[in-house]
Amino acid sequence: MIKTLTTTLTGLALASSVTAAQAEIVVGGKNFTEQQILTSMTAQYLEGLDYDIEKRAGMGSAILRQAQENGQIDMYWEYTGTSLINYNDVTEPLSPDETYARVKELDGEKGLVWLEPSNANNTYALAMREDDAEERGIETLTDLAEAVNGGEELSFALNAEFYAREDGWRPLLEAYDFRVSRGDIQRMDTGLVYPALRDGDVEVGLVFATDGRIPAFDFRVLEDDEGFFPAYALTPVVRQETLDENPDLAEQMNKLSALLDDDTMAELNARVDVERETIEDVAESFLKDNELM
Repeated sequence: MIKTLTTTLTGLALASSVTAAQAEIVVGGKNFTEQQILTSMTAQYLEGLDYDIEKRAGMGSAILRQAQENGQIDMYWEYTGTSLINYNDVTEPLSPDETYARVKELDGEKGLVWLEPSNANNTYALAMREDDAEERGIETLTDLAEAVNGGEELSFALNAEFYAREDGWRPLLEAYDFRVSRGDIQRMDTGLVYPALRDGDVEVGLVFATDGRIPAFDFRVLEDDEGFFPAYALTPVVRQETLDENPDLAEQMNKLSALLDDDTMAELNARVDVERETIEDVAESFLKDNELM
């Protein structure tokens, strides 16, 4: 009888151990500020909901994606355009909604579920200094094109990749029907574009829409009113098996996703990159401010 009871208890303990291992969620993230903030934010948020979380931050994009497909990462925040172009080899121009629908379908076939996209779209953008844009009356890329075609002298800072890409600078000029002479273009590393624009060395700079230096340097992001730039909506992506084991997870992550937009991410990024706060503190304060912990 005692032996039977011992055997039963041992079996229950092993079953409990297996259940705990299955319940653990591995949260991954890429190796730049925005992703590190989101990884910390997600881990803290889910730990507060009593999930057993393992955090693996700072991974390369391709390695992270492969790890998720292989079942080593359960969830991370991905950009719709990255999956569409880099992982699914779709290069045709698509609207933001079409981009999301396509990656949801294609990645769904691989056992990866795209939850609700946030309103944070970390795509390419053109920006100006706020006071200069206001004085010139430029709010959209159409306004910019009209200003250039009308004879206003504007210089541009671009990174070399975007200048040379087949879906980059030249197609942008064609989409908005304006021309900029080579003498008015300065090609430089992405990180140098921001101070060049801030310091007045150029009037227009190529930026990423959620970069923290945009609010820190008081830039105005010009509206892409013709929808030229690909959509890179920031979205939680989870393995189907993980959702099956955690039926409340989708709703919980959608709640977090709904709080994020371009301005919010830019402010959070700036707190780390400009104000030098820690990633963990920025993530924690955001969750507390939004009553998520």
